[in-house]
This record gives sequence, C-alpha cells and structure tokens, in this order.
Amino acid sequence: MELRQLEYFVAVAEEANFTRAAERVHISQSGISAQIRQLEHDLGAPLIDRSSRTATLTAAGEAALGHARAALAAAAAVRRSVDDVAEVVRGRLVVGMVTACTVTPLFDALSAFHRAHPGVAITLVEDTSDRLTERVRAGEMDMALIGAATAAPDGLGALPIVSERLVAAVPVGHALARRRRVTLADVARYPIVCMPPGTGIRTVFDQACAAAGLRADIALQASAPDAVADLAIRGLGVAILSESMAGAYRGRLNAPVVADVDIPAVLALIWSAAESPALRELLGHSRRAFAGPTAEEALS
Repeated sequence: MELRQLEYFVAVAEEANFTRAAERVHISQSGISAQIRQLEHDLGAPLIDRSSRTATLTAAGEAALGHARAALAAAAAVRRSVDDVAEVVRGRLVVGMVTACTVTPLFDALSAFHRAHPGVAITLVEDTSDRLTERVRAGEMDMALIGAATAAPDGLGALPIVSERLVAAVPVGHALARRRRVTLADVARYPIVCMPPGTGIRTVFDQACAAAGLRADIALQASAPDAVADLAIRGLGVAILSESMAGAYRGRLNAPVVADVDIPAVLALIWSAAESPALRELLGHSRRAFAGPTAEEALS
C-alpha cells in the first residue's frame, strides 16, 4: 500500500468518476484505475463499485475512506513538521499589490524569499485595495500591499509602511500653486483627478469630503498615481495624491497639503492571521526590505 494509491482512492471517492479523479491528480485514467486495483488487491476487497457510470464506494470502500484521508493528512503533517525543523519551506503563496505598484521593497522581499525558498511558487495579483483586503480576509490571498485609511483592517495582521497627508498637486501656473496649504473647500472649486474608488487615497478623500459636506467634481480617474499626476500636469484637474507620490514630480507640479484632511493615507502590508511557514518567512523578508533605506525612496 502506497500513499499515492490512497490519494487516488480518495480522489475517485470524492469525484465519483475515474476521469475527473485522474484529471485532479494529474495521471491518466488507466493509470489511476490500475493503482486502485493494486490497492484493492493488497487489501483483499473491492473499494469501488464500477457497475455503473458513477463510481461509488463499496462497503469496504466506505470503511476505508476515513482512514485513507487521515493517513494522507498525517503524512502532510509529517512533511510540515520536518520542513519547519529543517527550515525548508514548500508550497504556494498568493501575494497582492495595488494596481500600478512601484514600491520596490516589496519586489526586493519577493526576490530574497525566492532565492531562499525556490520550492515555493509565488503568484502576484494586482487589484484595488478594497478587493485585496477582502481576498486576504477570505483566505484567497496570503499577503497584500494596500493603500488604506487605517493601518490595520479588522482581523488581519498589518505592517504600516508609510502614513502621509493628502496633497492637491497642480501645475506651476495654477491658482493654488503658490500656496503651501489648501482646504478641501479650495480644492472642491476645481475639477479633480483622482484614483478610483476602492483605493486608499480615494477612500481618504471621499471620507474627508463627506465629513465636510462637500461634493467634489471627479473629472478623471486613473489607477496609477503616475497617470493621475500626468493628467494634472496637462491641466485636466487638481490631482489628489499622497505627499510622496507628488514628490516625484517636483518642478512640474506644486503640491500644497490639504490641511483639513486629518485622516492619513496609509500604505501597509496586510496578511491572514493563519500564517503558514512560507508566509512567516515572506513576512520576515518583507520587514527587512521595508526597514531598509530604500523603502521611503521607492515611494518618493
């Protein structure tokens, strides 16, 4: 009796079909059938009733299924415990980041983690901060870099990276360009160029406008901060950005602080509370990468 035979048996039992089970475990149908026949021979009893198009369990199969699942779970636990002791990490991590992310310490962390643990497959997904947060909360994603109005969404681990004020970025000839501080009322007199709903910057701006009883004219939206800044440079509206985002355009944009917005725009790493060994390792690399001198430079 081999573990792979138990895996094939469980797959057929759960799929009730040899073809689907074969696809699930990435083996040919004839191969899975032969392995289960060998298992039945070793156990001395048929486990699968093949008399109809649906593969059903015999009485012996029903009796064996729970033990087969337990054996597979125990084998996986043995592997995890040995990996933990040996500091070998395997598996797969799904990492999210806000659309058009240019925060290089995250990429540095992923690179260092990959070099240390090449056995872990990494999937990188871009989305809005709101959707990334929900996917981490739902367990569909292990970790994400998000923009938010609060440092730690409820029920998730969080590492704040940057907390900044909002600015109103305008080209040099604009009426607000000579001012160091402006109010929301000042900004609301002009068309606004901003990031879309679901992003941290937009959440902060919308909450501040609602609290002040103002309705801003969102003329244009773009997912990438660079695109928002470029639109403002071309005179298409006042760009709502964080201080470091606007800082990359000194000389082309002046960026007075929006003084009456008290909620900071926060950039943070968030992760599921159920940490796997792989996730713990990646978090360690991320903390080191964002603690380095390049973290703030990457945001400016």
